[in-house]
Amino acid sequence: MKISELQAHIRAVDHHPENTPGYFLKLIEEVGELSEAIRKGKEGQPDLDHLKGTIAEELYDVLYYLCALANVYGVDLTQTHHLKDQLNQQKYRS
Repeated sequence: MKISELQAHIRAVDHHPENTPGYFLKLIEEVGELSEAIRKGKEGQPDLDHLKGTIAEELYDVLYYLCALANVYGVDLTQTHHLKDQLNQQKYRS
């Protein structure tokens, strides 16, 4: 799945611009849970029965709320990636 497809999926199932602060708070919460999973060393790609509390699950949750925030602010993460890549190339050439 491409980032644009993930953003579109999240927009279709969970798009509430009035809840922007809630999305941000969930992102911060998920970053904390990711930190805990990393500290516990729950790495690798788990199956469904072993997903809960893993780095994989928490990375997805962070990505989810990042995409939700991008959606409410009208940011196309794919386009932003291309722009940022160009900016970085210019920055590191100098």
